[in-house]
Amino acid sequence: MHRILSDQLPRHVGETVTVAGWVHRRRTLANVAFVVVRDRAGLLQVVSREPEPPGEEQVVEVTGRVVANAAAPGGAELADPVFTLLGPAEPPPVELFRPELKAALPALLDHAAVTLRHPARRKVFAASAAAVGAFRAALDRQGFTEVFTPKIVGTATESGANVFRLDYFGAPAYLAQSPQFYKQTMVGVFERVYEVGPVFRAEPHDTSRHLATYTSLDAELGFVRDHRDVMAVLTEVIRAMVEAVRPYGYQVDLPVDVPVLHFREALQLAGAPEDEPDLAPEHERALGEWAARVHGSDFVFVEGYPMRKRPFYTHPQPGEPRWSNSFDLLFRGVELVTGGQRLHRHADYLAALAERGMDAGPLRTYLEAFRHGMPPHGGFAIGLERFVARVTGAANVRETTLFPRDLHRLAP
Repeated sequence: MHRILSDQLPRHVGETVTVAGWVHRRRTLANVAFVVVRDRAGLLQVVSREPEPPGEEQVVEVTGRVVANAAAPGGAELADPVFTLLGPAEPPPVELFRPELKAALPALLDHAAVTLRHPARRKVFAASAAAVGAFRAALDRQGFTEVFTPKIVGTATESGANVFRLDYFGAPAYLAQSPQFYKQTMVGVFERVYEVGPVFRAEPHDTSRHLATYTSLDAELGFVRDHRDVMAVLTEVIRAMVEAVRPYGYQVDLPVDVPVLHFREALQLAGAPEDEPDLAPEHERALGEWAARVHGSDFVFVEGYPMRKRPFYTHPQPGEPRWSNSFDLLFRGVELVTGGQRLHRHADYLAALAERGMDAGPLRTYLEAFRHGMPPHGGFAIGLERFVARVTGAANVRETTLFPRDLHRLAP
C-alpha cells in the first residue's frame, strides 16, 4: 500500500510520505496546530498551519515531510501536511485522547463502538489475541489438532437448567454449554485436540466474574496416566500465554513448580469447614494470597474435588472414590481453569449415570465412542475473558469482553 504506519515514520526522515488513520487529538495554538493521528500501529504527530485542521475521530489521509523531533511520538513528526478527509465524524461521546477513559463501565459498554478505539482498551484486546495465539501455538507444538464443534445441540445433558433453549426448525434445541462431549469424542480420532470458541451459560449470575457467553479455550488429550499429566500440559500452555502478554506491559508470576493442594488441604488453609463441598470466592482469595506469600506464585492448583461436585464423566481418585481426579487452577485468587481425568470405559459410564439417576438414552451418540475403545484421557477449559481480567487487573470481567452478554445486556 502507498501509506506507511506510525511506527515506521522514524525510518523515513527527510522523505515525503503518506499516513492514514483517525484524528486522535487536535491542539490549536495561535499560528500552528498539532494533530495526533492514530492508526493500528500507534500514534504520530502532524504539525499543521492550516487554520482549521480536521477534528477528533475524523478519518484522514495525510501526506507530508518527515522531520526528526525527539519530543514527538516515536521521535519523528509530519510537517507541511496535506489532509484528505476520508470519513467525516461527529464528536465522540467520550474524550479518547485522555490517557485514561473517565467514563463509568456502563457508558464504556454502551458506547463500545467508540470506546474500544482508546489505546488502553485496544491494548487489552491485543493482549487477549496474543494469549489465544500462544494457546494455539503451545498445543500445536505438543501435537494437538484444532477442531471446531457444534454450538447448537439437541440435548441439555450437562446441567439442563442452565442452558439457553431455542427453536430449531420446530424442534427444541440448546446453545452448547461446552464442547466437552465432542472434544472427548475427538480424542478417539486425533488423541489430542483443542478448540477456541464461544460457550453459553444461562446461569442467573449478576457478578463481576460471570457472563452469559464467553470464549472458552478447551483441550483434551489421550493416553494420560491421571489428571497430573493434564496439569503438566496446562502449565506449559499457561506459561506460553503469560509470556505472550508481557510485551503489552503485563507481568505475571508463574514459577517453575506451581503449588498443588489437595482439596482437603485447601479447605484447611482457607479456614473453611472440612465438610464444605466446594470453594467459595473468599476461600479462593485466601488461597491466592497464600500462594503469592509462600510460593511467590500468582497460580495455585487445587486437586481432588469431591466427586459429588463434579460431572458424571469425572474419574474418581483411585483408592478414595469420595474424591476425584479433577482440579481447578486459581489465578490471583479466582478460579480460572477446571479440568481433570475422565472416565474412559463404557461400563463405567453406565454405572456413573445410574448412580446419579441419569438416563443414558439422550447420551447414546456420546457414549458410542466409549463402546468402541477410548484411551485414558483428560482435559481442561480456560475462560479467556477471565484470564485477561486477572492479567490486566480489571475489576470486572466485562472490561475484558468486547461486547458482554449478561442478565441485563444484549446490546451493542
